[in-house]
Amino acid sequence: MSSLIAPHGGELKNLYLSSTDAATEEKAATDYQVWKLTHRQVCDIELLLSGGFSPLDGFMSRADYNTVVEDLHLADGTLWPMPITLDIDDSFATSITVGEHIALVDQEGTLVATMEVSDKWQPNKSNEAAKVFGADDLAHPAVAYLHNEAGNTYIGGKLKGIRPLTHYDYKQLRDTPTELRAKFEKWGWKKIVAFQTRNPMHRAHQELTFRAAQEAEANLIIQPVVGMTKPGDIDHHSRVRCYQHIIKQYPAQTTTLSLLPLAMRMGGPREAVWHAIIRKNYGCTHFIVGRDHAGPGKNSQGEDFYGPYEAQEMVTKYQDELGIQMVPFQMMVYVENKAEYHPITEVDKDESVLNISGTEFRRRLQEGLDIPEWFSYSEVVAELRKTHPPKHKQGFVIFLTGLSGAGKSTIANALLVKFLEMGGRKVTLLDGDVVRENLSDELGFTKADRDKNIKRIAFVAKEIAKNGGIAICAPIAPYAKARNNARKEIKSSGGFLEIYVSTPLEVCEARDPKGLYAKARAGRIEGFTGVSDPYETPESPDLAIDTQDTSAEEAAQRIILKLEKEGLIK
Repeated sequence: MSSLIAPHGGELKNLYLSSTDAATEEKAATDYQVWKLTHRQVCDIELLLSGGFSPLDGFMSRADYNTVVEDLHLADGTLWPMPITLDIDDSFATSITVGEHIALVDQEGTLVATMEVSDKWQPNKSNEAAKVFGADDLAHPAVAYLHNEAGNTYIGGKLKGIRPLTHYDYKQLRDTPTELRAKFEKWGWKKIVAFQTRNPMHRAHQELTFRAAQEAEANLIIQPVVGMTKPGDIDHHSRVRCYQHIIKQYPAQTTTLSLLPLAMRMGGPREAVWHAIIRKNYGCTHFIVGRDHAGPGKNSQGEDFYGPYEAQEMVTKYQDELGIQMVPFQMMVYVENKAEYHPITEVDKDESVLNISGTEFRRRLQEGLDIPEWFSYSEVVAELRKTHPPKHKQGFVIFLTGLSGAGKSTIANALLVKFLEMGGRKVTLLDGDVVRENLSDELGFTKADRDKNIKRIAFVAKEIAKNGGIAICAPIAPYAKARNNARKEIKSSGGFLEIYVSTPLEVCEARDPKGLYAKARAGRIEGFTGVSDPYETPESPDLAIDTQDTSAEEAAQRIILKLEKEGLIK
């Protein structure tokens, strides 16, 4: 492990061991307890080990965590605005002790690093949410992650890097801080403006970044995030292909493209400060902060989490400590009578201004509508249309939930025939009993096993939808959290409709086609939904159907009409 002197007096950490020391540590790690890193933790550890998160030398101690949450500084007084912690589940937390060494492996089980546990504590997540993200509001993706996905215990400690993470995509664009600094030196670049993005770039972005570089008399680096962004964002593979097109719009030898494996928190003002520090570590001298930098959108009250220029204000506040110069920019708009883009603050009141919001752009993509040349480059739009076709050409999932005997399977079979008759997409029926027999035959009916069964169904359905097909799922799915997780999992890859087959318990029990209710009442079946185990009624399903007064044919037609309304079929 070593440190390089970075510009402005900071140190650039390199936490990787030499090949000899790494071999010795890897051998020792065979006796360590193993923690498999989550996706976010993989992103964090890559930037920790490479120096992207300098001056950190591992996951934060409790002391550093506390001062960062409360005051945007490490315990030694160094500016750092974002907690970088290793969260673990309860089982692993009870099995390890402070002072112990653990092995950290990626999703494939490959050893990435080892860590000596220096601290272990249970954080106040609500306080972390309020202080770091401005509100303990589950509408914020990072707060939802904190409460719904992150483990209850944090551990901290210094890292020893064994080997870099393996990436098979865009290898020529994946630079470590040391590698990017070396490129800048080789090219003779002394002043470098960095641009952060998690979205495809269009003409306004190109104009904004070009102007920023001109004003600073500097070279430009487009450095998009390819780790984790906001749920629902366009995948990084599609985005990188767009960036490769747009980079050709800049003057030759002035601009470069490099990818950042960051897990964003969408933390607005704090995130802007964090991004600036990271870009300083990568050798940049200037950093663009625009309107609503790293904003997560609306809160639970329908209001923006952060003000449009609050990020610029916070970066300005800490400018003297940052060691990198902010380049602030207003929103760029197209001035029709001039056929040019200008900052909105430079546009006269009588001038005609055109603008398409990100939401409107996504709607046009989904509906297959025209996207004007003044907004984006034709090559970028064509690239996005390849991987994000109109909604009526995308795959989708029909998720039927309800009590045993409610009529889910009957409706599912009627729908299957209707879709086959319509043609145009491959259709798969994932009926509850069929899934139990073929995917989950070893599972029982405990809550944990039921949740695992729904997780498996969601995974298969997502893969079907991702590849343009239709999946019809018909499990009981009694628990709201498991259903919501399924919706979240699937909607990242296609359309999703939750259909609550709301036939009352007494009707289902009177039908009892398999005699299951009778056996449950007699105590011969334990944990039976509706008798000895609860069914959590969906609060806001996309459609509710009571088969007391609705035939399977009628139910199928209602679902098809709903799909038409949502634009999923034409």
